[in-house]
Amino acid sequence: MFALQPEMKVFSGSANRELAQRICDYIGVPLGQAHISSFPDGETYVKIEENIRGRDVFMIQPTSPPTNQHLMELLIMVDAARRASADRITAVIPFFGYARQDRKDQPRVPITAKLVANLLVASGVHRVLTMDLHAQQVQGFFDIPVDHLYSMPVLIKYLRQKLTGKTVVVSPDVGGLKMASAYSQALGASLAIVAKQRKSATDTEVLYLTETAGTLSSAAETLKKQGALDIYAAVSHAVLVDVAIPRLQKSKIKELVTTNSTPVRTVDRFSIQVQCVSELLGEGMKRIHNDESVSSLFKIDNETK
Repeated sequence: MFALQPEMKVFSGSANRELAQRICDYIGVPLGQAHISSFPDGETYVKIEENIRGRDVFMIQPTSPPTNQHLMELLIMVDAARRASADRITAVIPFFGYARQDRKDQPRVPITAKLVANLLVASGVHRVLTMDLHAQQVQGFFDIPVDHLYSMPVLIKYLRQKLTGKTVVVSPDVGGLKMASAYSQALGASLAIVAKQRKSATDTEVLYLTETAGTLSSAAETLKKQGALDIYAAVSHAVLVDVAIPRLQKSKIKELVTTNSTPVRTVDRFSIQVQCVSELLGEGMKRIHNDESVSSLFKIDNETK
């Protein structure tokens, strides 16, 4: 006889409850009840307010700014679920903070992405579902299964409707060339790259034509000089820090296309189009729950190409 599938329970931290609710609406399960608050000294308090013993639990929490607060909140939620005897705990992290710190590029610095992976495993996470990691090798930092989804199918659908003339897909740096190549193939467009020199964590200098708003705005400036008409920027995660706002407003970028993996700030006098990834993440969660493959979620529909 086959064992019955554990009941699916979905909970959300405070980082992006709107996305969590949209995911639950797509899956067809209610968003679980959990109380999350802070003590006067800033410590996080979590109480799961329903029975999850033997359940298949999914915790939705992007570790977007304030990164440390949201990461700690996720760890505490997972620990609460583990101590409440959940059968399996999957951390759904649409945006994985600290992913850029994935190697020692100078002496006496940490590999924080590996540290965060260790913390998640130590807290009781059995599996991770994430989207568009900054670097592919972060998956290898985990000693548990990691399902890595891509926002490309969602963004491509919008871009195909928007870009009707001659199109060139441009990578703002060498690191994004592989992804830019995939977009160019899906859009039937040409491919180019902007080479840059990084001055600091927030400033870059574009060298010649061949994520920060600094990178995007500098690349857009160079593309305009090369004769580009309309420039659209597509990014998976729009973590817009304060310094990014005036850069976007002054840039040559006509529109920023992104996802709701994190809450997106509105910017005066600048167009931002936010595409919803609730169906993509929700489908991934359903397949994890049913022990099915998620690889088909990577495919791009070519019918409207």
